[in-house]
Amino acid sequence: MILFVSFLLLYIMILLGNLLILSLVTSTKNLQSPIYIFLCSLSLSEIMFTTNLIPMFLQILLSNGSRMYINYCLAQFYLCASLGANECFLFAIMSYDRYIAICNPLHYASIMNLNFCIELIVYSWAGGFMSMLCTLIMVCQLNFCGPKTIEHFFCDFAPLMSLSCSDTFAVKMETFLISSSVTIFPFGFVIGTYVCIIKTILKIPTSNGRHKTFSTCSSHLTSVCTYYGTLIIIYVLPVQSLSSFNKVVSLIYTVITPLLNPIIYSLRNREIKAALQKKIKIFFGMAEFSSCCCSAEFWYRKKIRKTRAASTAGKMEA
Repeated sequence: MILFVSFLLLYIMILLGNLLILSLVTSTKNLQSPIYIFLCSLSLSEIMFTTNLIPMFLQILLSNGSRMYINYCLAQFYLCASLGANECFLFAIMSYDRYIAICNPLHYASIMNLNFCIELIVYSWAGGFMSMLCTLIMVCQLNFCGPKTIEHFFCDFAPLMSLSCSDTFAVKMETFLISSSVTIFPFGFVIGTYVCIIKTILKIPTSNGRHKTFSTCSSHLTSVCTYYGTLIIIYVLPVQSLSSFNKVVSLIYTVITPLLNPIIYSLRNREIKAALQKKIKIFFGMAEFSSCCCSAEFWYRKKIRKTRAASTAGKMEA
């Protein structure tokens, strides 16, 4: 029950944090810039990703295990893998946005226009789901006639392979190539862009200017290192896939990273904090105005009742 309550609270915080970013970006004109549009897409992906995994995990904790159909298990695996690949592409796109903003600021507005940003987001989502489609087809062709117990808290690739009685070598090789491509190549692209960004920052003459410029991309770099690091450990490095260590690392990118992203991007970003403070002031201002209106209406109705009572009493005396 302790674990259940803990992860339920974490799930609620993930939903509230990412929904807050979505609402702020979509309702604030000052946040209609490319980096916040990408952040909005990332928050949507995080909500779908955690909703695909955590409710089932909560049921497992509450019931000490759970049962599911194989089709549901395959669907969970495909959605998890596709959204994970999509987030890898989104992090790479966000690093490219920071590269253009810092290394080529004069052409930033012309390069990162709204149409181009939407195209990048569409390519990211489409690439994530298309890249894992071949893996899903190959997994669906396997025979599952062995044990029926998954030693994990969700339907990941390695637990599924342990249940199959078919030859899984081809599937494992294909998945290794795909997972390496969608993690290492985008991560290498991110590293390359940040090398250029750091070189540009070091050329800034003042330390205050260097600190201010680097602070604009430090939050993104923190999220990138956490997310890519866990994915590479699980899906690329030759680590025992069903070990307890791997399950703990899986919790980092399925729960901790979606929780940290809204916190990192909101606490370290002045524009998001300013927009949030403005919304809070508007909310409390409307609440206070509503309270005053209710109070005025109350006293107005009370005065009418007294007037009517006095008039009725006068008529009765007459």
